[in-house]
Amino acid sequence: MSDEFKKLRIAILGSGNIGTDLLVKSIRSPHLECTLFIGRNMGSPGMHKANELGVRISDQSIQAIQDDPDCCDIVFDATSAMAHVKHWPILKNLGKYVIDLTPSNVGEMCVPSINLREKSSAMNVNMITCGGQGSVPIAHAISEVHKDIEYIEVVSNISSRSAGPATRLNLDEYIGTTEAAIQKFSGAKQSKVILTLNPANPCVDMQTTVMVKMSSGNLDKITKSINDMVIRVQEYVPGYHLVVDPVFENERLVVMVKVRGLGDYLPRYAGNLDIINCAAIAAAEHYAKTKL
Repeated sequence: MSDEFKKLRIAILGSGNIGTDLLVKSIRSPHLECTLFIGRNMGSPGMHKANELGVRISDQSIQAIQDDPDCCDIVFDATSAMAHVKHWPILKNLGKYVIDLTPSNVGEMCVPSINLREKSSAMNVNMITCGGQGSVPIAHAISEVHKDIEYIEVVSNISSRSAGPATRLNLDEYIGTTEAAIQKFSGAKQSKVILTLNPANPCVDMQTTVMVKMSSGNLDKITKSINDMVIRVQEYVPGYHLVVDPVFENERLVVMVKVRGLGDYLPRYAGNLDIINCAAIAAAEHYAKTKL
């Protein structure tokens, strides 16, 4: 088989909303092939979906990879932060390239629109959180033209129906990892993150508001930097767009973005699945291209 048609084999660890949406996205990829979908319950909706798609499944969790280490080149960990802490030493010993979709903050943080090439060589790539993938590009874009940022506050609003058990279990880790990412990529002295699980019906789209405290700023330059960044994010997350252009008043800059999903597993309101999974696919495809 020529290199043009080769694909890297992936295993997805975690059969919840994130893992199952990731599976559907991976099937469309010209560079990736899912050879094993792993959960803990054969009766879960995610396992049924994988079976319908003709993908090999297992309910043996990390043991499935230990029993068949040649099954894949890349492992996506879509379980929980606590589980990833246990999984990583095992996968590291097996020599696996790992993309972590949990807020464990174990690996190298990656936001494709900012540092995809730089982090592609790390063996454990952390995708931060859905809120992080939505807000960090904006915070970084602001920092590119305004260096002295005192404080950033991020509020993400997602539909409660799109938040599975692992997301709810990891709320503390979600907040801590997202705050760390915002400070890392923006240079802000302080940050605060709030996540709202909205039970409204009909379900709300994912929406993230970024508020920056700063004494002054060139609004034209900031707006241009943000618009350029939005275009870069849209290269891998088509449903990412501004809903409120940058507004600066009373020493506070406010920007709001919305993410509409592709509707691969859950309906299009679940943009929180799309933004982190599209980022993970972008990281995996970049790695695959370097290998192939």
